[in-house]
Formats: sequence, C-alpha cells, structure tokens
Amino acid sequence: MIIVTGPSGAGRSSAINALEDAGFEAIDNLPLSLIPRLLDGPLLPRALALGVDVRNREFSVDGLLELINRLHRQPDVVAELLFLDCDADTLIRRFSETRRRHPLSPDEPPLVGITRELELMAPVREMADHLLDTSNFTPHMLRAEVLRAFVPETGLPMSLAVQSFSYKRGLPRGVDMVFDCRFLANPHWEPALRAHDGRDDAVAAFVEADPRFAPFFDRVHDLVSSLLGAFVDEGKASLTIAFGCTGGRHRSVATAEKLAMTLAAEGWQVSKRHRELDGRYAQGPAAKQG
Repeated sequence: MIIVTGPSGAGRSSAINALEDAGFEAIDNLPLSLIPRLLDGPLLPRALALGVDVRNREFSVDGLLELINRLHRQPDVVAELLFLDCDADTLIRRFSETRRRHPLSPDEPPLVGITRELELMAPVREMADHLLDTSNFTPHMLRAEVLRAFVPETGLPMSLAVQSFSYKRGLPRGVDMVFDCRFLANPHWEPALRAHDGRDDAVAAFVEADPRFAPFFDRVHDLVSSLLGAFVDEGKASLTIAFGCTGGRHRSVATAEKLAMTLAAEGWQVSKRHRELDGRYAQGPAAKQG
C-alpha cells in the first residue's frame, strides 16, 4: 500500500494516476476510517495507491499518523508513505494558473491556505518513507520519479491496442493514429473470399499480395516503432492504432492483425479489436464491402 499525500497542488493526483496506470488499484480521497476496512478479509489482488490530503472527509494529521503507525504494526501489510513536497512560491503560482481556491482558504488568498497547510502537514512530512520535492517538476518528471520509486523495471509497459473499422460507420472514438487501407485490392470482389474476414489466411494472403501492401506496411511499422519510445518517455500509458477500409472486414482486419502480431513479437503488450466483427459482422450497408 502506497499512501500519497502532501500539500494541495504538489501533484498528488498526477502521482496517483501514474501508479494506477502501472497496475495499482488507486483510490483518492477515501475517508481515513475506511482505509483499515480495505485490509479486512482475503488478500487484495493488486497493490493499493491511496490519495490522502486535507480535503478528505474526517482528515486530521493525528488521525493520519495513527493510521500509518497502525499499518506499520500489521505484519501482513507493507505500507509506505509518499510525501510530495513543494515550496510555497511554486504552490502560489500553480493555484494562480489553475484559478482554483485553496481548500483551507476558500474565501481568502491562496497564500493563506498554503501557509496553513504547510504548517499542518509538517509532522506527516517528517514521517514520510519517500519524500519528493515537486517544486521544479513537470507532470512528466513527477510521473517518471514515482514509477522509478515504486514500479520495477519489469512493470507493465505501455499497452497498445490495434483496431480495424469501417469508414461507412465512421471513425472509432479514442484512437491515436489512423491509417486508410482502402487503396489495397479488395477481397470482397473475390467470391471465394467474400464470406471470410481478414483473420483468414487466404484473405490475409490476398491482401498482402497487393504490391502496394509491403511498402505501406513497412512505412506504418517504421513510423509506429519510431514513436513508441517517445510516447513512453512522455508518460503515455496506452496507444490505440486503427486501420480502416470500406466494410471493415477484410483489408483493415488483415493489416491490423499483422501489425498486432509484429508488435507483440517485439515485446509490446498488444490487444486487438475488430469493430465490425465484434457483433458477428455488422448488418446493413457497412458489411457489404471489405
């Protein structure tokens, strides 16, 4: 269990999000009295990342310190306290940029609440197992430091999703990169292939036999590969790549399958989705051409 705390504006939410993306079960602003109940019963399947600060219901410094001491006395619990520190000038600037009110001075200037909170949280800071000063951190730097401290190098890499879709039904939501396969030879016009989809070996072979396929696929693969490391460095937890064709059954499916297989062989965690096949082939005009 990682308990993440610190003054408001120091980056607690960013740290919690980083841990959640790395596989922790993240819970923010849980009342202190409910935290021990999380540990009752069978072992939890994942490590916990809990966000605690002055906005928590029932929050008190004494209550938090008592909770931490109690957790440290439990032999079956490994609890660590991460305190995100930050200097007052930086906190003032951050509250000014976001135009948010400080929770301890909602009707006064942020400096008033910042000063109160820094003094209030001083005993918690002294008890921290891990202390990170975020005054000069960007969100990406904070994320990197949190992962370096709590996630081993064998932790979850950035997850990739490769999709296929039909342009007749529109672009899928939430995709990061889209490639158009409609210039490739269409298996729909081959009677022996029409009833099959791009996961079929014969359909895939037909699509790949188009002389334009190999240079297209190689360029897409080179582009994606060149960007993956940069996306990881930027702190991106997932990336979705989509291929489209007319009906979303043949060309886009075959290409998506090949890229997913290639990336998985290179060690990436890859999931696949074929939108027009998920419902046992879309009915209507979108299912007529692949």
